[in-house]
Amino acid sequence: MLVTTPLDPGWEARATPTWASLDAFLAEVGPRAFRFAEAGLRHHDDALDAVQDAMMKMLAYRERPAGEWTPLFWSILRRRIIDLQRRARFRLRWLRPATDTAGGEDGGIDWADPGHGPAQAHEQRQAYARLVQALRALPARQREAFTLRVLEELDVATTARAMGCSEGSVKTHLSRARQALQSQLEDVR
Repeated sequence: MLVTTPLDPGWEARATPTWASLDAFLAEVGPRAFRFAEAGLRHHDDALDAVQDAMMKMLAYRERPAGEWTPLFWSILRRRIIDLQRRARFRLRWLRPATDTAGGEDGGIDWADPGHGPAQAHEQRQAYARLVQALRALPARQREAFTLRVLEELDVATTARAMGCSEGSVKTHLSRARQALQSQLEDVR
């Protein structure tokens, strides 16, 4: 099993942060939202646009209670990603700039970590690349369920609201995602 559930039933209540402002919420969720969008869109700039659009849309919900911000933000971001994916299908390839078709690796992630040696850093990069590749290979709904439920640590009900489906569907998608990832990543542990 990749992730276990907590044994303490009060864990979820203590783990749900309360934010002083929407700005603090957006500042905290921003990096994770970008990784989620980049996994879904597979393009750095489109992911930045999707997160920025979702954050701008959240400003209209500033007056809502802070407890509603998390599922609301993730559902807004998810819908924005789906919109961008649909548009990308209809774009004409010959209209894309040459940098997009050449791989777009020039703006890659800086992997420098002063705490590890080169061999360990290389192994971590390979493991991370395999994880990203495995996540990208998952169907969209499974990837969303896994990311929101496991990586973002949202509860089943919040994940279901964000994905716009039932709690049973979230559990099914999550189970299938875990099985697929476990079979693909058995040797990475």
